[in-house]
Amino acid sequence: MASISTPFPISLHPKTVRSKPLKFRVLTRPIKASGSETPDLTVATRTGSKDLPIRNIPGNYGLPIVGPIKDRWDYFYDQGAEEFFKSRIRKYNSTVYRVNMPPGAFIAENPQVVALLDGKSFPVLFDVDKVEKKDLFTGTYMPSTELTGGYRILSYLDPSEPKHEKLKNLLFFLLKSSRNRIFPEFQATYSELFDSLEKELSLKGKADFGGSSDGTAFNFLARAFYGTNPADTKLKADAPGLITKWVLFNLHPLLSIGLPRVIEEPLIHTFSLPPALVKSDYQRLYEFFLESAGEILVEADKLGISREEATHNLLFATCFNTWGGMKILFPNMVKRIGRAGHQVHNRLAEEIRSVIKSNGGELTMGAIEKMELTKSVVYECLRFEPPVTAQYGRAKKDLVIESHDAAFKVKAGEMLYGYQPLATRDPKIFDRADEFVPERFVGEEGEKLLRHVLWSNGPETETPTVGNKQCAGKDFVVLVARLFVIEIFRRYDSFDIEVGTSPLGSSVNFSSLRKASF
Repeated sequence: MASISTPFPISLHPKTVRSKPLKFRVLTRPIKASGSETPDLTVATRTGSKDLPIRNIPGNYGLPIVGPIKDRWDYFYDQGAEEFFKSRIRKYNSTVYRVNMPPGAFIAENPQVVALLDGKSFPVLFDVDKVEKKDLFTGTYMPSTELTGGYRILSYLDPSEPKHEKLKNLLFFLLKSSRNRIFPEFQATYSELFDSLEKELSLKGKADFGGSSDGTAFNFLARAFYGTNPADTKLKADAPGLITKWVLFNLHPLLSIGLPRVIEEPLIHTFSLPPALVKSDYQRLYEFFLESAGEILVEADKLGISREEATHNLLFATCFNTWGGMKILFPNMVKRIGRAGHQVHNRLAEEIRSVIKSNGGELTMGAIEKMELTKSVVYECLRFEPPVTAQYGRAKKDLVIESHDAAFKVKAGEMLYGYQPLATRDPKIFDRADEFVPERFVGEEGEKLLRHVLWSNGPETETPTVGNKQCAGKDFVVLVARLFVIEIFRRYDSFDIEVGTSPLGSSVNFSSLRKASF
């Protein structure tokens, strides 16, 4: 998000809230780099570096209809996403190659992409001078605008389109206007969550994090962004179920929901589900945002955006982008931190509690910035298992794209695709790339690696603007992820988990929560 002012330091106790303002800035210290250290985020249309040979892009798309279906079956059933890409890297001895991406016919007109699967080639997807982002948010297909009130939402707009600037500025205003509520509302809602998880654990011997967390995340966002408690509205506690169903109708071509292939293929991978089936659910969400977003809609008037279009965009940004991201990110963080072991838990608990104690018992932005291990753990979670795995862009002109080993010519109009987990676990960039290393980003050398953390549709060291497609709420997401880790370890010394799978992210149960002993 843009740089904003945030007057909301709080103590560990909800009743002791101060109003003294402090600045909310980008959450990393400035990183100084020489020209050689600056990441090559765009690749010029040249013949390649002197030491990199020009190579034809390997791979092929197979026979019409048959090729895309075979690749889709490999992706969803026979190999799984990660092995789908890794097996072809081995086959072609290249991290850049041609392949079909789901869903293919009859949902996507053209499934053919050039895959970019390393940390050097992937960032060209961020360069809006080189690639177009129009209608590519979900990849080779675009869901019906009937799912978004008839509007093309900000996520589907290229920065060159006139409405992009207005709508992104509206999201910057939303983030800025919520600055007084984020800290206290996060603590209040997530304290309630962990209180309920403790009760469930004592009764059942385990506690489902995902189901409870979904409701908590929406309550937090509604209270922080709009100053509205959903329980006091017609929406009540129904939002997570309504959103999940609506998101399924948007993303079903890209998901596997665990059904047998003979059922799942014709049901969700061959034809688009009718938007009319979720129209009434979406309308309930729309009415909530229309009634709750008064201050934001006044700003929309000033920006020249109709209140109707603004409301659909606020709904999408809150429910799809932010709530959907938290639905994936938070369980993944619990999984990764849980698997890191009790020694890491103890280090986090000691750091978090000692910093808060030395800060007079208050949790402030300044205090959070001193929590080096906590910050690093959050970034490592975002590196290791980014909440959004796919990135797309269409080449605006003929390009030469470089991997670590070769250069490849791409023609104008070709679709480029990147699978982010392979880019952010690139062994030529990260030592022990396939290991979760909690302290990876601690210290000056660690912070230099943040330019290769790419979860926000851009490097962690860059800032969202109206001229790029980087997530408007980049710093907000990092902040709430840190607050989440802090909330866990100010309450507990350690915890144990059981992990399963789900169509979106991980399914996580707590099997123990050991209360703070120091």
